[in-house]
Amino acid sequence: MFSEIDKKTVNTIRSLSIDMIGEANSGHPGLPLGASPMMYVLWSEFLKINPKTSRDWSNRDRFILSAGHGSALLYSFLFLSGFKLKLEDLKNFRQSNSLTPGHPEVNHTDGVEATTGPLGQGFAMGVGMAMVEAHLAAIYNKPQFDIVDHYTYVLCGDGDLMEGVSQEAASLAGHMKLNKLIVLYDSNDISLDGPTSKTFTENVGERFKSYGWKHILVKDGNNMNDIYKALDDAKNSEHPTLIEVKTIIGYGSVNQGTSKVHGSPLEIDDIKQIKKSYGMDEEKKFEVSSEVSTFFLNKMLKKGYSSEDKWNSLFKEYQEKYPDLAKQYIEAYSENLPDNWQKELPKYKEMTSLASRSSSSETLQTLSDNIPYLWGGSADLSTSNNTMIRNETDFTSNNYLGKNIWFGVREFAMASAMNGIQLHGGTRVYGGTFFVFVDYLKAAIRLSALQKLPVVYVLTHDSIAVGEDGPTHEPIEQLASLRSIPNLHVIRPADGNETVAAWEVALKSKKTPTVLVLSRQNLPTIKNTEKIARDGVNKGGYVISKQKGELPDGILIATGSEVNLAIQAQKELYKLGEDVSVVSMPSFDLFEKQKKEYKESVLPSSIVNRMSIEMASSFGWREYVKDGGKIISIDKFGMSGPGDEVIEKYNFTVDHIIKKYQEFS
Repeated sequence: MFSEIDKKTVNTIRSLSIDMIGEANSGHPGLPLGASPMMYVLWSEFLKINPKTSRDWSNRDRFILSAGHGSALLYSFLFLSGFKLKLEDLKNFRQSNSLTPGHPEVNHTDGVEATTGPLGQGFAMGVGMAMVEAHLAAIYNKPQFDIVDHYTYVLCGDGDLMEGVSQEAASLAGHMKLNKLIVLYDSNDISLDGPTSKTFTENVGERFKSYGWKHILVKDGNNMNDIYKALDDAKNSEHPTLIEVKTIIGYGSVNQGTSKVHGSPLEIDDIKQIKKSYGMDEEKKFEVSSEVSTFFLNKMLKKGYSSEDKWNSLFKEYQEKYPDLAKQYIEAYSENLPDNWQKELPKYKEMTSLASRSSSSETLQTLSDNIPYLWGGSADLSTSNNTMIRNETDFTSNNYLGKNIWFGVREFAMASAMNGIQLHGGTRVYGGTFFVFVDYLKAAIRLSALQKLPVVYVLTHDSIAVGEDGPTHEPIEQLASLRSIPNLHVIRPADGNETVAAWEVALKSKKTPTVLVLSRQNLPTIKNTEKIARDGVNKGGYVISKQKGELPDGILIATGSEVNLAIQAQKELYKLGEDVSVVSMPSFDLFEKQKKEYKESVLPSSIVNRMSIEMASSFGWREYVKDGGKIISIDKFGMSGPGDEVIEKYNFTVDHIIKKYQEFS
């Protein structure tokens, strides 16, 4: 089936890849040399994309290079396929400000679908993409109108499948029977340090079959006909498919089959002998014959234009027959929300008391009614996180229409899948777990922020008030840890009205993920927050309870449940002749984005008596209390006991605040 020009194209891609790495004197030649044939079969014969419209076409197939260290291979394909990459960009591989960074970056290089490199996460994002494809197909497809009908392809390596996140995600995908997920496994038995036999000896195929996957073995990674048959077979499966392709890492190199070719540039003489074996000019760098260039470009563009034109015609008919659904589909893929999305959101009056996880749930129910493409779930904690949408069904293999996702006890996979869901487009997604378990999510949250994905993390049980569950479940360092991540909204609301406002911030965001840090215990609704919380939370910090006089004698700054505690202390301090203001600081990052004048109005520089109050690490608070200020915090682990007793034991009481404040005198 495959001719000499096909083989010549594969060898051209191999040569381009090793030239890029050689020019940079940095990179990973092993994967491009070994995996080029399988990648070529997928791209030339199966992958349904249009390089000229790139990610603008919603019904394209998705391809993720989970083994992101093999980026030179992907860039070679993008260049030859007609994406917005020039030969000069390949020559600038891994250089400052180039379009060809060391690992693929979405929104940076045309045609890249996901930022990859942290092994296993690309695999899990692929699972998320397959989930949302199934969900959207259930919503929008009608008889003779399969407007959502595409595949998610992933290329992964041994390292990806060693990572726990890929195992969590594979288990989830098999359970959900995501049959439009096809993973090409570059099985070369080598990792960076040496043979995988040192650490990795299980039968991967049997493992995946136990997850509910189809497993296909291709014994020769250079046999493109066998790879074609495997891909064709996978497209007819009722289950997700792992195609294990046995390859030789660094194929053609004098060091092929060893870890020496995994992550180090090849020697010049080695590159020359490789090219010579390909029948290419060993002295030329970045050689692409007009024959190869024309052949592959025409092949990709013809396939791409034809597929997209056919879909555009189908969607035009769909718009005429199902105008409301078509309108919703277009809106869901835009960065805009429905006009009425904030309609009838909850408003809480003073004297009511509700945990912020509960006010979050009430907010979520209304948001779901107003935003038809909002969905999400929890890592087996929905009854605690309150993340279920009550009037919606569950997303299952028998009901892809459902909006409540059961991620199972798979926190890392949940967060990574959410990234894939958001990258795919067509929905807005949220996911929940206990706040202390954010450490299981952090690597994925970091990729959420790096990829500018507005996913929403609903993280509850936010402090030592968890009580009886003890130090393993009481977050201490987590707030400081998350606050250090660039491009991440971390919001810890003080009552129901701040919680509603936090959800609004999260959903209005277009390029920033949001972590909602919510309480298990009830939080009294604070006076006037019905009127001032929306603007205050939007700005990250605001005066929630003013002093009596023109300027305060001091400032109490707090977040979450401690804001009400600070207000109680404010009242007692006034009786003692100290007229202080209370600042609610739900979000450091939002506050830092405000103008200097606004920040000065909240925290006047002339006021040196400042105290922060937060049941978490002190790290980061010195910025706001300054050198002369005081910090009431927790810089040790929690303890087990009734929540109220633990809070008192750790000195989060009115008496202790007053005592510490009086030390200013």
